[in-house]
Amino acid sequence: MAEEQNGDNRVFFGKNIVFSFDMHDLDHSEELPVNDDSFLWCEVGKYLNESQGGTPGGPTTEDLCCTLYEMLASTKSGDELQNELFELLGPEGFELIEKLLQNRSLILERSLTCPSDNRFQTLQEQCKKFIGENTKPNYGCQVTIQSEQEKLLMKQYRREEKRHARKEKQAGEDGEVSGDGLMCFDPKELRMQRELALLNARSMPVLGRQREMDFEKIHYPHVYDSRAEAMKTSAFIGGAKVFLPEAVQRENNKMYEEVKIPHSEPMPIGIEEKIVYIKDLDEIGQLAFKGMKRLNRIQSIVFETAYNTNENMLICAPTGAGKTNIAMLTVLHEIRQHVQHGVIKKDEFKIVYVAPMKALAAEMTNYFSKRLEPLGITVKELTGDMQLSKGEILRTQMLVTTPEKWDVVTRKSVGDVALSQLVKLLILDEVHLLHEDRGPVLESIVARTLRQVESTQSMIRILGLSATLPNYLDVATFLHVNPCIGLFYFDGRFRPVPLGQTFIGIKTTNKVQQLNHMDEVCYENVLKQIMAGHQVMVFVHARNATVRTAMGLREKAKNNGHICHFLSPQGSDYGQAEKQVQRSRNKQVRELFPDGFSIHHAGMLRQDRSLVENLFSNGHIKVLVCTATLAWGVNLPAHAVVIKGTQIYAAKRGSFVDLGILDVMQIFGRAGRPQFDKFGEGVIITTHDKLSHYLTLLTQQNPIESQFLESLADNLNAEIALGTVTNVEEAVKWISYTYLYVRMRANPLVYGISHKAYQMDPGLEKHREQLVIEVGRKLDKARMIRFEERTGFFSSTDLGRTASHYYIKYNTIETFNELFDAHKTEGDILAIVSKAEEFEQIKVREEEIEELDTLLNDFCELPAPGGVENNYGKINILLQTYISRGEMDSFSLISDSAYVAQNAARIVRALFEIALRKRWPAMTYRLLNLSKVIDKRLWGWVSPLRQFSVLPPSVLSKLEEKNLTIDKMKDMRKDEIGEKSIGLKVKQCVHQIPSIIMEATIQPITRTVLRVRLNIAPDFTWNDQVHGTVGEPWWIWVEDPTNDHIYHSEYFIIQKKQVITKEPQLLVFTIPIFEPLPSQYYIRAVSDRWLGAEAVCIINFQHLILPERHPPHTELLDLQPLPITALGHREYEVLYKFTHFNPIQTQIFHTLYHTDCNVLLGAPTGSGKTVAAELAIFRVFNKYPTSKAVYIAPLKALVRERIEDWKVRIEEKLGKKVVELTGDVTPDMRAIAQADLIVTTPEKWDGVSRSWQNRSYVQKVSILIIDEIHLLGDERGPVLEVIVSRTNFISSHTEKPVRVVGLSTALANARDLADWLNINQMGLFNFRPSVRPVPLEVHIQGFPGQHYCPRMASMNKPAFQAIRSHSPAKPVLIFVSSRRQTRLTALDLIAFLATEDDPKQWLKMDEREMNDIIVTVRESNLKLTLAFGIGMHHAGLHERDRKTVEELFVNCKIQVLIATSTLAWGVNFPAHLVIVKGTEYYDGKTRRYVDYPITDVLQMMGRAGRPQFDDQGKAVILVHDIKKDFYKKFLYEPFPVESSLLEVLADHLNAEIAAGTITSKQDAMDYITWTYFFRRLIMNPTYYNLDDVSHDTMNKYLSSLVEKSLFDLECSYCIEIGEDNRSIEPLTYGRIASYYYLKHPTIGMFKDQLKPESNVEELLLILTNSDEYTDLPVRHNEDQMNSELAKHLPIEVNPHSFDSSHTKTHLLLQAHFSHAMLPCPDYATDTKTVLDQAIRICQAMLDVAAHHGWLVTALNITSLVQMVVQGRWIYDSSLLTLPNIEPQHLYLFRKWSQGKRKSVHGGYQGPIECLPELMAACEGKENVFASIVDSELQTAHISQAWNFLCRLPILNVSLSIKGCWDDPVQPQNEVPVPSLTTDIRDDKRWIKLHADQEYVLQINLQRTQMGYQGKQDSKAVAPRFPKVKDEGWFLILGEVDKKELIALKRTGYVRNRNTVSVAFYTPETPGKCIYTLYLMSDSYLGMDQQYDIYLNIIPASTSAQVSTEVSDAMSHLAPK
Repeated sequence: MAEEQNGDNRVFFGKNIVFSFDMHDLDHSEELPVNDDSFLWCEVGKYLNESQGGTPGGPTTEDLCCTLYEMLASTKSGDELQNELFELLGPEGFELIEKLLQNRSLILERSLTCPSDNRFQTLQEQCKKFIGENTKPNYGCQVTIQSEQEKLLMKQYRREEKRHARKEKQAGEDGEVSGDGLMCFDPKELRMQRELALLNARSMPVLGRQREMDFEKIHYPHVYDSRAEAMKTSAFIGGAKVFLPEAVQRENNKMYEEVKIPHSEPMPIGIEEKIVYIKDLDEIGQLAFKGMKRLNRIQSIVFETAYNTNENMLICAPTGAGKTNIAMLTVLHEIRQHVQHGVIKKDEFKIVYVAPMKALAAEMTNYFSKRLEPLGITVKELTGDMQLSKGEILRTQMLVTTPEKWDVVTRKSVGDVALSQLVKLLILDEVHLLHEDRGPVLESIVARTLRQVESTQSMIRILGLSATLPNYLDVATFLHVNPCIGLFYFDGRFRPVPLGQTFIGIKTTNKVQQLNHMDEVCYENVLKQIMAGHQVMVFVHARNATVRTAMGLREKAKNNGHICHFLSPQGSDYGQAEKQVQRSRNKQVRELFPDGFSIHHAGMLRQDRSLVENLFSNGHIKVLVCTATLAWGVNLPAHAVVIKGTQIYAAKRGSFVDLGILDVMQIFGRAGRPQFDKFGEGVIITTHDKLSHYLTLLTQQNPIESQFLESLADNLNAEIALGTVTNVEEAVKWISYTYLYVRMRANPLVYGISHKAYQMDPGLEKHREQLVIEVGRKLDKARMIRFEERTGFFSSTDLGRTASHYYIKYNTIETFNELFDAHKTEGDILAIVSKAEEFEQIKVREEEIEELDTLLNDFCELPAPGGVENNYGKINILLQTYISRGEMDSFSLISDSAYVAQNAARIVRALFEIALRKRWPAMTYRLLNLSKVIDKRLWGWVSPLRQFSVLPPSVLSKLEEKNLTIDKMKDMRKDEIGEKSIGLKVKQCVHQIPSIIMEATIQPITRTVLRVRLNIAPDFTWNDQVHGTVGEPWWIWVEDPTNDHIYHSEYFIIQKKQVITKEPQLLVFTIPIFEPLPSQYYIRAVSDRWLGAEAVCIINFQHLILPERHPPHTELLDLQPLPITALGHREYEVLYKFTHFNPIQTQIFHTLYHTDCNVLLGAPTGSGKTVAAELAIFRVFNKYPTSKAVYIAPLKALVRERIEDWKVRIEEKLGKKVVELTGDVTPDMRAIAQADLIVTTPEKWDGVSRSWQNRSYVQKVSILIIDEIHLLGDERGPVLEVIVSRTNFISSHTEKPVRVVGLSTALANARDLADWLNINQMGLFNFRPSVRPVPLEVHIQGFPGQHYCPRMASMNKPAFQAIRSHSPAKPVLIFVSSRRQTRLTALDLIAFLATEDDPKQWLKMDEREMNDIIVTVRESNLKLTLAFGIGMHHAGLHERDRKTVEELFVNCKIQVLIATSTLAWGVNFPAHLVIVKGTEYYDGKTRRYVDYPITDVLQMMGRAGRPQFDDQGKAVILVHDIKKDFYKKFLYEPFPVESSLLEVLADHLNAEIAAGTITSKQDAMDYITWTYFFRRLIMNPTYYNLDDVSHDTMNKYLSSLVEKSLFDLECSYCIEIGEDNRSIEPLTYGRIASYYYLKHPTIGMFKDQLKPESNVEELLLILTNSDEYTDLPVRHNEDQMNSELAKHLPIEVNPHSFDSSHTKTHLLLQAHFSHAMLPCPDYATDTKTVLDQAIRICQAMLDVAAHHGWLVTALNITSLVQMVVQGRWIYDSSLLTLPNIEPQHLYLFRKWSQGKRKSVHGGYQGPIECLPELMAACEGKENVFASIVDSELQTAHISQAWNFLCRLPILNVSLSIKGCWDDPVQPQNEVPVPSLTTDIRDDKRWIKLHADQEYVLQINLQRTQMGYQGKQDSKAVAPRFPKVKDEGWFLILGEVDKKELIALKRTGYVRNRNTVSVAFYTPETPGKCIYTLYLMSDSYLGMDQQYDIYLNIIPASTSAQVSTEVSDAMSHLAPK
């Protein structure tokens, strides 16, 4: 019986079968009958029955039981006992002995009591039920016996019956009771029942949580295990018990013992089996299995499960049974799930195939690549040898990897969402590795995957493939396989070619004799096969042994005269083969071939190996001697294989070890060629003591156990570093996912758990906790984690993370902790590395010492402590030899050396990270160099040119002798270096060594913090062969040589593109400084890959002027709070909900409300600054009712918020007019003129007040309130500076004072700001940050990690824990940097919630109500998150969704809101806890992550704490660990505000020049002194690169600034500097730039690029190239999205610029015109940003074109404007601008004709091609329009389209010309222009005008209404344009023949009629000419009109001339 076999007795029979895995509490009476004395009793009874046949006179059951019990109770060992029992019971008792020994402890532990009686009845009922009519297996918690094996049931039944009888006897009754019970067992019937049950089992649903832990008691449908039968025979071999099949032959002689197991017969085909033919599969299956006819038997049996379900599977099958194709089936199943509309969505899934060896991984990669190529699936290998870049991994759908590599990848990438979250299928090959050393890796991978499945609720399918292994059920349980569906077990009968096995054990123990005997036996076996005409492979275990053995075999054959049998048959192609062999460079191959022998090992050349493989498969070689790599890497079968010797040298162990079972199986798997042989033969020759070992292994009797305990520490540390285990409880849960746990419960004794302990703690909770705590303490001691025993919390440390990422063992870290410090030489480091635990198995052998000595003398450049005798000395020598590229002879040394090199590289890298984290500069530098030394195998002192393989060694040596440095060689000419070609080569190489030029500028922020701006320019030539295609990585750190400390370090990559374009990169970071100032710091940059590539930049502090100390804060006085009655106005009081002002408002009340002085109020967020603003506004209302107040807020969102509030409170309740003035909302002049309060953004107000002279309302402003004035330091700060400066300037001109009130957060340098704003001490209030109304508690946590995304992901768990600990039930705001992050964070939080008891704990409302809300939400992710009480908020959401989320959050219906950083400014909803998740955002311009301005972080924190509800707020800030110190400092000290005017000075100067405020250079200088920049320049000169503050230096500095800015403006054609070099004149371009608020380079670019006849495509390019779009973000991976998008668009763009914001703008506009699908929601909002600016830029372009008089260009620009507004191409049919009409609908209009109904007024006939035709056809009737389109559109859509159509403007135009005609006959001054006349020659149509004179063309526009009944509205109907746009017209007068534009005029909305006058000059030369008037819409396509005006120019007369001059004089006065 099998369950005894496995030593596991948890199969409970009773009222029902209970699966123990789920830890049901079991009634003790319900345990197995195995467990009490009756087991002993009935087993003995059975034995007696069988052995004695019931002969009388034998021992009675009772006697025997007693004897056996005593024997079992004795203290003898199992082996001794076994022998005694054997003597007692004889050979027949073998089975009994087996059972007794296995259950020895159980039998003894049970007392001899008998459990209750009900057991028998239930069993009887079961049997009856089982055989009853029409049965189905019963599912659910009832008996789950699917098709029970009859044998088992009978046994069980009999056993129970006997026991029952015995009890009856004891009761003194008759024992014949249940004889009749046996009658119902009819085996035939039972078999039918079983078939039936099997059939039913296929169709029945299977329980989800059925994790059975039991054995063949339950028959699983797909388990074909003949071992149950095979256990009948038994025998002893070498003192161990083995089960072998009956036909075993054995031979025993002096030399050896031989056991022969014949091959098994194949399994007969069952009734159920159906072979699957490829042609029956779907298309994908057929493509992948091209060239195959059908699947084999095993594949057909698993087909259904593998190909059509998502079940986890475990497949145990013999080698060579085609498991790879089973993997293929699951891969195809996965692919089929991601097919949509016939397209495979390749970015939705990843498949990972884990293969145990690199060789295998390579083979699998090839196999899958070939098969999957037709499907377009990419397969890549990811192993230690084959690294992939992140991009490559992203583009790959299937990765083939090794367990270790995959472990490392998943260890790191919790957040590499790209990978671990996309894995949908994990295939583990060779799962039986679990009991080898590498088993723990598999366990940790599986445990990690399963936990991920449970926490993220994602589906990851696991497929385990393994050789046949005994306890497959345990492995199935571990892989979470449902045994009734996904477990497939095939025994040896399923081998495609059955295998006969021969085991030979050599008896002698003398080593030399052993070898001789082995050779002899080997020869005998080989000869036997050769005589039978077969080919043989002989496997040996070292490369040199291949030759030795081959030669030996040949020798023997020759000596014995058998050589004739070995010769190759001289076939036709033999000669060809012979030629090939002779060409081989390998001497041995040439020598051995003629005799039919050959060799094969990994040390041979690739071509030789291929040659040998071909010769063998073609039969030219009879005997191939090879190493095991052949079995793994190449599929080359032979009839017979011989394994000669089983000792193999393992570098890892450093000694000889037994050949692993895996290798034996793989080698035996090569026996038997599927096409030719009926069976194969495998021979294994080993020593006698190992014979039984291999016999048991190969006949599979030992259950595989777990090796996890050895590496528990490392694996636990990895999980803690990953963040998946954070406390003991989680660790205990984690262990329950391992195979260790499955086996600990199955076989507790092996894992040191006593039976008592197991009974007390059946779930092993306590035991696991014990393990975890012990390991936790160990790790804590090694400083790899912090373990708080009191709370059970683990937190990871840098050291632990480094260890986890670099796979460093715990003991190694302990060694490092002991030996490693800041001052070690390279020699010391190598010595430390040599002592790592990774190398402990490497031993020193006698035979190597000599060679090691030579190596030490020849190749070691550094001392090797320990010398050749110690293993760490040996490791050191090997490592140095490896670096020196020394040659070694002995095979063991070669493999040791490879092992050492591989590991040392990794360990040194880890040490480098540790040193960097510890901030030791010298050490960091040495270790980085050393790690490169190992990678490149070059010492640091050789010439860096040795890294190029193209240079010959002789040249290199010469260069080294001359001692030429790289820098010297860079300056030399190529002929100086060497002869022509060599010199050139060297020169090229010199320039390819990466080098960079660094320039650092420093800006002191405060007296203790410096900001460093580091400019890095690449200075080398790129070569893809040398540098790859991505970029060159560098490390950079700032070190203080005196204190030996690193203040900042980072890793950056110089991209290939930057190198080619020589584009510099800018890094900005902050470092501390200390007084007294150090002399200097170094910035050191070192290449991560190249030796000799480094740069140093010195930061000198000699000229550093530290900024002034900041004045103290205003103290908050302890005043009585003022009641609101102090306002003295009833109507003001009712506006407030509170009764008293807060302390801050009380203190500033008087100054604001009762004086007119300027005020600066610095107070923390949330202290009621808005009320302060209102006080100042009320003051204006009271004192100066006719003037205006302007409130400037930095963001549109803030303006909106204020408007929404004030529209109600100020406009409705106080009756004052409030007007919004932003880029989106531009009210007309009247509204602005009437307004009392204008709310606006800085840019808009700047634009408006630029022309203040002719805008009266700007002059009426009496107060300017600037909110968030600390944003002066931001990139938009300059605008604020300009506004304030201009305001002061205006008030000094108009002599009306303007009060300025600035509101800001607490400032460091408030005094400067106050001075600039003309504020005296009385108006300055700068409170400290701590005077918040709600105190704030801040926690800052640092997170390591180079890369942004993984770092963000690692913050999710801490964020979740912060919510749980700080704010479990109060509202939480989480700020992230991007829309994508809102989504990822939300999904991760949901995953953590899913593991909680109440996953919806954050939802504070009824789920049903929430579901009703969710239905209205558009965004799919938001639907999901809201259900869990998590909201998302970002600009990409639809307006309505955003409002919904805001409502829910403000009303506390959802607890958590994840928002992008703009929300901090935009909307004021505070929360109890604020989490700032990451303080960087991706900056599209520089394409890197940059820090938020500190003001933003403060603003976010300011949202913590709700004044009404909380007595304190909490903020948790999660930052990159290198910035932690910086934030610690500035979150408590206020941050000084510096000016950023410098970057944009030119634009602002241009505005003032255009406005006429600046007319000379001196004016410009004076202008600067008005700015805030000037104040800061004096206070903190170094920040602005000014060396000292003497008067001269300042003057020089400022005048050079002015000169530079003016020069830039001149280059952009904006201004002209006078002859005297002092005066400045504005030019048209400058005026255009200023008017349209454009940057000057844009205008310069227009001037250069616009041509007289630019077409629309060129104009589009010019538009998108304008500077305004430089800031459009190109986020991560968007360059790929752009290139995808570009494929679907009509105009091609430069393929190398997909990461440029201009290209992206271009694509977005094209997509807007083409209605193309955008790849992600971000693009939609980006499009909005692009369109926002487009009209303004186009208008400026139009002005430029008009200025030049370019008619064609001007007309095309108006077309471009129409395209932008309507979102269609100009050459599309204008009908497409109708909403819902797409190109496929156009045929409806074409086929329509008026034919059916004669129109009354002979309306429009024929097909419709454009909008005016359509309007004519419809005649204002909606039903006509509906009849055209109703076949394709729904009613709602029709009315939308009609609504658009009927609001289109149709204008009637009449023209006349005004002027003066010198004609006495009819002195008239207005001539109408005739419209269409018939004949050109008709004189009436030619109007006579005088030459060279001004006339006015008067245009009367009249709107004809279509059937639109609604209120007229000046707004254009533009559904695809993001903001409201007024309808308007361009009037362009031009002369077509000359392509010249004569006049341009814009006019606004035409309500009913409108008259426009256009002045123009007639040509100077008389003659006829035709002018054309174009009436172009600025909002619609297809509504333009044009009119020809025929002029006849006659010579001028004098009187007319006079009138012209008069009108000239007049026109100057007229307003323009």
